This record gives sequence, structure tokens and C-alpha cells, in this order.
Amino acid sequence: SRKSLLELQAQSATVEASGQATAEARAKAAAAAIEGEAAVKQAQLQADASRIRAQAELEQTKGRQDAEISHQKALNELEIAKAQDLSEIDAAKFQDIVEAIGADTIASIAQAGPEMQAKLLQGLGLKGFLITDGNSPINLFNTAGGLVGGAVSGGTNINLND
Repeated sequence: SRKSLLELQAQSATVEASGQATAEARAKAAAAAIEGEAAVKQAQLQADASRIRAQAELEQTKGRQDAEISHQKALNELEIAKAQDLSEIDAAKFQDIVEAIGADTIASIAQAGPEMQAKLLQGLGLKGFLITDGNSPINLFNTAGGLVGGAVSGGTNINLND
């Protein structure tokens, strides 16, 4: 009858509303879960991107530092080779000068007075040589002061810049 029909329609409407509310709730929950998973995935991807950038910067910095070290090492090796070559040239020059002058001339210079020594050395193109007879010890503490114009006790100061 009519009352039953209305009750059934009311129950049907209740079931329908309940089903719709349940479906909407499930849909919202599923959407929230999808959004949460997407946010987690996005955060993971951003972390991976940051890690990759940091790794690339680290490798670039390491490469630059390795290149700088290699460059500085090469410069140092060149400087050492240059210093060795210059010292060999100076030693050869000194050897040639000593051979050209001869032992007798060196002995004469050592026995000559300070002014004559300076003139002889300048004539030979020598600067800053210390000549001793081998009997007088050299006081290294006073020698540096004497070479720059101070008096060396017990020795002769030769200034070649006059």
C-alpha cells in the first residue's frame, strides 16, 4: 500500500544518500591519498635533483682544484729547473772566469789593497766576490753586514758600486 511504498521510497532514498556519501568519502580519501603520494614523489624528486646538483658542483670543484694543483706543480717544476739551470750557468761562468784569470792573478788580487781589488774585480765584471787567503776565518755573522756597507772586523770590505 501507500504507506509501505513511502517507507520503501524513504529507505531507498536513505540507502541512496548513504551510498552517495560513502562514495564521496571514498573518492575524497582516494584523492587525498593520491595527492599525498604525489607530494611524497615530488619531494623525492626534488631531493634527488638537489643531490645531483650538489654532486655535480662537488665534482666540478674537485676538477678545478686538481687542475690548479697540477698547474702549480708544473710551475714549481719549471721554477726548480730554471733555478738549477741558472746555478749551473753561474757555476760554469765562475769556473770559466777562474780558469781565464788563473791562480797567479787570483793570488795577486788577494794580496792587493782594497781599492785595487775593487778595480780589478770591476774590470773583470765580477760583483760581490769574497777573496780570502785561506788563513783568516770568515765570521758569517759580520760578513752580511760588511757586504752591504758595514765594516767587517779583521777583514776588508770591497764596495764594487763606486
